[in-house]
Amino acid sequence: MEINGVEIEDTFAEAFPIKIARVLITAATKRWAEIAALEATGFGTSVIMCPAEAGIEKFVGPDETPDGRPGVYVQFCTFGYESLEHQLLERLGQCVLTAPTTAVFNGLPDAEKQFNVGFKLKFFGDGMESETEIDGRKMYSIPIMEGDFLVEENIGAVAGIAGGNFFIFGDSQMTALTAAEVAVDAIKDLEGTITPFPGGIVASGSKAGFNNYKFMKATANEKFCPSIRDKVEGTEIPEGVKAVYELVINGLDEDAIQKAMKAGIEAAIAVPGVSKITAGNYGGKLGKYQFHLKDIC
Repeated sequence: MEINGVEIEDTFAEAFPIKIARVLITAATKRWAEIAALEATGFGTSVIMCPAEAGIEKFVGPDETPDGRPGVYVQFCTFGYESLEHQLLERLGQCVLTAPTTAVFNGLPDAEKQFNVGFKLKFFGDGMESETEIDGRKMYSIPIMEGDFLVEENIGAVAGIAGGNFFIFGDSQMTALTAAEVAVDAIKDLEGTITPFPGGIVASGSKAGFNNYKFMKATANEKFCPSIRDKVEGTEIPEGVKAVYELVINGLDEDAIQKAMKAGIEAAIAVPGVSKITAGNYGGKLGKYQFHLKDIC
């Protein structure tokens, strides 16, 4: 199949179950909400070696937040609820509570699973904390040097999906990078998904499975490396392709990931010099979710 002269390979992205918590961070300005979000989601690209996958979902204006201030939704993803709660305590306590003017709200108030993270963080107040309410939400007010840090009592989590993906092939590094950037920008406008890698883009896609190095959990996916195209048997790099970038997408449900993949692919194939879109899978052995490009595009 071709769209806009770009080949869309008849394959699928393979994804797997993961637990996801969603948090709304607000601040006096968008700048400080973003800074806190970036700090909290740091070292969160892949559960291959990171303690969590994490990223910014979307920014919201003062008219969309409980306290009438600029905000940003972020997601944190781990394989289990216990580890997810631990990551929330560490990341919110060390990266958001410490950031100027921030407050934290539950991004999934209707989720069945709720962590009492705010209740636990209140003890930073060392007995001087107090209860309050914002827009019908139970909050804790923790005295800190700048004034008070406000955090909602609970943070919700759901069984979500990780590993939705697609690959962009370009005739130069800058072509492929530009296409990946506009794809990430398109996904940022949507609700329910994150692209956890740096700037939303994977420059060094890896392959799963055993390798020769005990200290490495994954190694380069050599079949998608253009610089060694002539050295690799069964290379996936067509002639003329100089760079490949991958976008990995985590989301609250299948519908959110499908919409994100569609928006990202449509944006990418509009960039001149992009020749092909494909996706990564392991023949159905990695996870139970399959996102077929032909159905999405």
